[in-house]
Amino acid sequence: MKPHRRKKLTIIGFIATGLAVAIGLSLYALSNTIDLFFTPSQIAAGEVNNGQRIRIGGMVKEGSVVKSQESLHVEFITTDYSHDLQVRYDGILPDLFREGQGVVAEGMVNNGVFEASRVLAKHDENYMSVEVKAALDSAERARSMPVMATEGGQ
Repeated sequence: MKPHRRKKLTIIGFIATGLAVAIGLSLYALSNTIDLFFTPSQIAAGEVNNGQRIRIGGMVKEGSVVKSQESLHVEFITTDYSHDLQVRYDGILPDLFREGQGVVAEGMVNNGVFEASRVLAKHDENYMSVEVKAALDSAERARSMPVMATEGGQ
């Protein structure tokens, strides 16, 4: 191989290696900040591992909010109207947080209880996050589907 071609090939190799390293580091950094969205039904179906960092969304169930008098500890139930999920949170809730309203929480599931590190509430009476709206709509469709008879006349 001629020396000028070897030099070009070496430069291309270094550039390709540098790009691969930069892309790999970027993807690794992003993987630590990506939180996947799940509904209470998906969590009940076992789609989430204990300790996996996720976001959940649904509606705050009426009559489920229990606030501690001594600390900022709050427990409530979020629902997609098919399944319920208990949520524990230590911190100040958003001003718009209330029962019967949409909520998105970030955190992880431990032994069937969602331990939230952050709770987000909708910002006005007409807004609901796209993920929560889609999850509630699919849960509503699943509930309203008629039960089909099995083959064989049963």
